[in-house]
Amino acid sequence: MVKLADLPPLPFDNSFIDQLPADPETDNYRRAVHGAGFSRVEPTPVRDPKLIAWAPEVAALLGLPEDQDQAAALAEVFAGNRTLPGMQPWAACYGGHQFGNWAQQLGDGRAISLGELRTDAGRWELQLKGAGPTPYSRQGDGRAVLRSSVREFLCSEAMHHLGVPTTRALSLVTTGEEVVRDMFYDGNPRPEPGAIVCRVAPAFLRFGNYELPSSRGDTELLRALADYAIAYHFPELLPDGHDPGSDGTLAPELYVAWFHEVCRRSALMVAEWMRVGFVHGVMNTDNMSILGLTIDYGPYGWIDDYDPNWTPNTTDAAHRRYRFGAQPRVTMWNLAKFATAIYPLVGEAGPLEHGIEQFAQAFDARSMVNFANKLGLAPFDPSEDPEDPSSGPGLANGALRVLGATPTDMTIFYRALAEVPLAEADASDEALLAPLEPAYYDEPSARPPELRANTLEWLRLLGARVRRDDLDPARRRQRMHAANPKYVLRNYMAQEAIDLAEAGDPSRILELLDLLRRPYDEQPERERFAGRRPDWAKHKPGCSMLSCSS
Repeated sequence: MVKLADLPPLPFDNSFIDQLPADPETDNYRRAVHGAGFSRVEPTPVRDPKLIAWAPEVAALLGLPEDQDQAAALAEVFAGNRTLPGMQPWAACYGGHQFGNWAQQLGDGRAISLGELRTDAGRWELQLKGAGPTPYSRQGDGRAVLRSSVREFLCSEAMHHLGVPTTRALSLVTTGEEVVRDMFYDGNPRPEPGAIVCRVAPAFLRFGNYELPSSRGDTELLRALADYAIAYHFPELLPDGHDPGSDGTLAPELYVAWFHEVCRRSALMVAEWMRVGFVHGVMNTDNMSILGLTIDYGPYGWIDDYDPNWTPNTTDAAHRRYRFGAQPRVTMWNLAKFATAIYPLVGEAGPLEHGIEQFAQAFDARSMVNFANKLGLAPFDPSEDPEDPSSGPGLANGALRVLGATPTDMTIFYRALAEVPLAEADASDEALLAPLEPAYYDEPSARPPELRANTLEWLRLLGARVRRDDLDPARRRQRMHAANPKYVLRNYMAQEAIDLAEAGDPSRILELLDLLRRPYDEQPERERFAGRRPDWAKHKPGCSMLSCSS
């Protein structure tokens, strides 16, 4: 085991608190904070911290021991009981729109950043989630439970290895203390094991960091936050030999370029969500990163049986604002709120509106590339896939029609397409359909009668495109396997790991972490994780619908 005293000095460079105004009040009590980007606050120590999971790839980025046993002594640090030299903990101040309504000040109510490390791999902010109360905790206790912490730890790393832009997770520490939560807000609170995740990202800046000062008319703080973001996280936007205006501020054109880049990154992120069937579940503006990273893993989920109207969030069950199929539109809405927030720095609506148009263009372009890759085709323009009233939908809409006709597992369906003999013009109906059978949740007798004909029609249309392009079967299969994961973090898998961990056995967490490092590989020894959601998991708490409670 590495002792803390044996660690070499870590290169902390805390730009956020060095460059932005601090809350002058240093006592830790709930309050409205004005004119400041953050408040200084120390984590609240816990009784008995134990490191139960450690992400070696993230540790390597930070220059920390990669082996979990070697890193065990760091539990004290990543539970908030000790700080290392150079750490200067803080909680950020921000607001946000929640479920479409302005919520005013929110802030890091149970997240405390320890500092920023500068390494050869970049700048990394280390943030503890569940480390105790802050000035932004409102009525909360600043803690997190084990179930939500397991889900955040695993999903952060799963998304990274899927190729989805995301924050990362370094560690999962149990606290030896209990936290009382009402999981489904139904009047049945109970004590649950507490835990803390150390999240890692270049920055945790959100749309809401800019919305709050803008809503208060604090243009000085708004400008400081924007200038900081551009200088430290979008330096490529600054011209060589940049010379700010006579008042030291950036030109409006730079804020416009910055907004356009935020739009572009957001488009690429959401396109990847749609590619792998991920549903964020709570896309409030305070949960949207300006870096285009997936942030704040709460009631998320993966599409099991394909349904664009599905959301995993019980809080959103009535209106389904954040359902799977609405995620691109919601992102545009959130970007519009972000544009409104930074309007005082630009002074014109047109250039900002153009940025949102660029979001739509970037999303559509990436989505078509992703769709082509999922089918193993060369990229093609939507104009090459017309709807024909005489022959039915094209490839894109035909795929959605087939997927949505009966409960069909999206992940398994696309993965299985690689086994369909589309290059054979004389392939029988049964040869085309047989590889897809594992994707269906219903028995054949329960499926709509038109499903077979519609699926064959679509497969033959796809086969004609494959043969027209004369695609090499091996290369096509390789391309499809690189776009269609075999393993995703289904909710029931996470819940099984949570149940075991709550009983004192964290081994499933580590097994899933290892599995999800290679989501596109076959891993035959772990085939059980590649199947459909079990029937028992459809309505079990934690295995389908989830709440924001953590």
